[in-house]
Amino acid sequence: MSIIRNTRSRLLGAAATVVLGALSLTACGDDGSGSRNEGASTADVSATLAPSAGVTSAGASSAAGSTAAGSADGVSAPATTAPSGVKPSAGSGANRPAAKGVPTKVPAASGKPVTCQGSDTKVVAAPLNRPVNHMLLTVTNTGSRTCYLYNYPELRFTGAQAVPPVIKDSVPQAVVTLEPGQSGYASVALSASDGSGTNGRTVKSLEVYFSGRSGVGSVGSAAHPPLPAKGVYIDDSLATTYWQQTMDLALAW
Repeated sequence: MSIIRNTRSRLLGAAATVVLGALSLTACGDDGSGSRNEGASTADVSATLAPSAGVTSAGASSAAGSTAAGSADGVSAPATTAPSGVKPSAGSGANRPAAKGVPTKVPAASGKPVTCQGSDTKVVAAPLNRPVNHMLLTVTNTGSRTCYLYNYPELRFTGAQAVPPVIKDSVPQAVVTLEPGQSGYASVALSASDGSGTNGRTVKSLEVYFSGRSGVGSVGSAAHPPLPAKGVYIDDSLATTYWQQTMDLALAW
């Protein structure tokens, strides 16, 4: 019996040795080619699975879908407000101040209307090419009250002894009325276009006086519109129109 037991123990020991050898070969990873595959180290596995910069721990699938996911994946939307210190553009509806020195509208007339005169008007004298030998007078109301231009301008050129006559057919249908900022007109025939005028001369200064309502004499101060540096040529055919409400009416004579 002792011989049988010893034999059984040896057989069991040999079998155990064979099983342990097989397990050892499996752990070494022998791929049959004579080389051993030791497997990936712990450090290598950590490097492979670590998330890249900016990618959340949701994994590669979350990173791949980040474009479609938008801000849900933690990507901030661009700011829609202007950065600090940057003014809105003109199209943003921001209020912009009016340009300095440019009035938004002509002030309304105040007070009782008066007769136009040199102190509350600006007069410009401009020689014309057409009609030939003519000059246009433009008087603008620079005051705060409505003013009336009665009759016609009383002109005094350099060395004049008398006021030039008026062209009677140019009488307007109504008194010319100027609100603040508005202008009235008169044209002046300086000399005969056919050369038939007498006592021709060149003058370099002009005074314009304003008639009162009665039509007798002038009222207030005169205006002194400058003439061209070379002066203007006049002769005894010198005449003026009545004051007119529009430039076209003044140039019709």
